[in-house]
Amino acid sequence: MAELDFVERTFVNFRDHLFPDGRGHGFRWVDLKFFRFARDCQDPDLLTAVVAHEQFRDDYAGGGVDPDGLRHGPYWLNVISPDEYQPVSRDRTALVLEEWVKQCGGLPNSLEDALDATLRATVNSAGRLYCLRDLGSDAFHDWGGVHDEFHEFVAIDDDRQALTLLVAADD
Repeated sequence: MAELDFVERTFVNFRDHLFPDGRGHGFRWVDLKFFRFARDCQDPDLLTAVVAHEQFRDDYAGGGVDPDGLRHGPYWLNVISPDEYQPVSRDRTALVLEEWVKQCGGLPNSLEDALDATLRATVNSAGRLYCLRDLGSDAFHDWGGVHDEFHEFVAIDDDRQALTLLVAADD
């Protein structure tokens, strides 16, 4: 298995930006966790490493990372394996995320700038992208239906030896 070193987390909360109607934020946010890896790591090993990493044990509902946690997003941790990640094109990833970003209408310029510097930059620099497939409500943990939408991607950038776990959701 590849070794991943956690570098940092970036959190973009739509509520931190002034929407003209006061509601356009839709309680949405983007969470990016950045990791470094050694050269010549294979994608299956990187996916295995990210699923096994302590930073993956995050319910994304305010609890943060729990080293002993049993949840990941809306799902029980034990139902997620590297095989649940499907290769996805940059165009498809960008389309899914842009539809999610714009679902409530236009965005304030400050939020567009923040998304350009984080979300879009990560997608654009990735050599390969993987999407966590919808595991269905049977995989939800005890309160897993809290998110209306939950989108998760893994972006791999070999040039920078960087892997980013990207979650876009609401609460």
